Amino acid sequence: MTETQGKHARHGTEGEGPLARTALRFTAFTEKWLPDAFGFVLVGTFVVLLFGLVTGEPLLKRPDDPAATHGYGLVDAWGLGFWSLITFTLQMAMIIIGGYAVATSGPVARLIARLARIPKTPRGAVAFVAAVAMFASYLNWAFSLIFAAILAREVARNVPKADYRALGAMAFLGLGTVWAQGLSGSAALQVASPSSSPEPVQEVIRAGGHASGVIPLSDTIFTWQAIVATLFVYVVGVAMAWFIAPGENNAKTAEHLGIELKPLIGRGSQYNGQRVNGETRRPGDWLEHSPLFTLLIVLLGAVYLVRYFDGKSFFNALDLNTVNLILFLLALLLHWRPWRMARAVRDGAPAAAGVLLQFPLYGGIFGMIAYTGISARLAGWLVQASTQFFFPPLVAIYSCILGVFVPSGGSKWVIEAPYVLAAANELKVDAGWMVVVYDLGEASANLLQPFWMLPTLAILGLKARDIMGYTFTLFLACFPAALLAVTLLAPRVTG
Repeated sequence: MTETQGKHARHGTEGEGPLARTALRFTAFTEKWLPDAFGFVLVGTFVVLLFGLVTGEPLLKRPDDPAATHGYGLVDAWGLGFWSLITFTLQMAMIIIGGYAVATSGPVARLIARLARIPKTPRGAVAFVAAVAMFASYLNWAFSLIFAAILAREVARNVPKADYRALGAMAFLGLGTVWAQGLSGSAALQVASPSSSPEPVQEVIRAGGHASGVIPLSDTIFTWQAIVATLFVYVVGVAMAWFIAPGENNAKTAEHLGIELKPLIGRGSQYNGQRVNGETRRPGDWLEHSPLFTLLIVLLGAVYLVRYFDGKSFFNALDLNTVNLILFLLALLLHWRPWRMARAVRDGAPAAAGVLLQFPLYGGIFGMIAYTGISARLAGWLVQASTQFFFPPLVAIYSCILGVFVPSGGSKWVIEAPYVLAAANELKVDAGWMVVVYDLGEASANLLQPFWMLPTLAILGLKARDIMGYTFTLFLACFPAALLAVTLLAPRVTG
């Protein structure tokens, strides 16, 4: 192994194209200098704190009304926000574990194994994982995090000379490009549902000409402009994946990194559907092995879901709790026997460790931005510098910057929506298009910080520093592509 590593070190970036050389240099830098994901949120906390102090925010202050959501000092806002994402934290942990359980079930594991045999070359493997990950994230971002990570591992096993770091970055690419434009995009689903959209946001929407106070999906992610913009970013992402993939001489494989890749199914698999060898079956174990109660629970859940969605728009009614329930029921059904489901959950639980540790700190950052004057001050600067033509790209840039420090698509939209949509009304920019703009800008931020990478990294056995050189290189192409799309395709409102 030492000889292989020495060979890798001697080659450097020789023989690579300019984009691959750029990605390798960025990766070498991040591997040396970038802290782990936990260090990133620790540093980010004090970056926001110092920014608030420099821009005139008080350190200690409490408004007279204890129910107020503005007017706090930075320290008080941090404490108020620390547990503000606690429900979201549990939802995300359940999504990670549920997604893992689904992806490691027999039928889905066999599907992943078949897909992983399609690419034959290292460069093709990287581009293939990127394409599948983005498509999966368009369908559902939560499932794609797990599905694409497991696919990347299996592809690396079948194409052992592919760069494992690049495969890891591509497994995450959907969350940095098209997820929010897809069927589980938080902002679009929020503004399409009166029960999900806060009343202040609905008031601004009404002022913009939507009498119902909501914006249907047909006016946001399903407009032809939004679909074209999404396809454009998708194509740029796949093309970049192809060009930045290093050749065999410069690749760091899973073997170089000391990561053992066991087969997903079959002999040698960590999860092969068999109980521990030599284990004696007791009469009392029948419940663990019988699918009877699995079927009864799935039936119970299916009846509830039918009643829940009855008379509602499917996408408008779909929220994180419902997604989690669907994943749970699907995992139960696919594993069939209770003991298999229990083992899948136990194996998937470590992937949620980073979420449990870091999300409260991100909640504190959210509090310092949302409960003080920082967010409104940034927005004011943005609106003052805007025209109708430049407002969409400026909002995309602002959403991206804010997304680095508040990486939560749904809650961050609540922060931005009132003043972004009010400014759009004033500048005669289509409100539905601003949801698209927010989606593409906010998603791009995920390529710059490791918040959403945690589940993917846990499954791949990598650290943030291993893949962020590649994700930053992807950002340099995908974000300008998004800016170009939201500027040139913007619907013009003249009345």
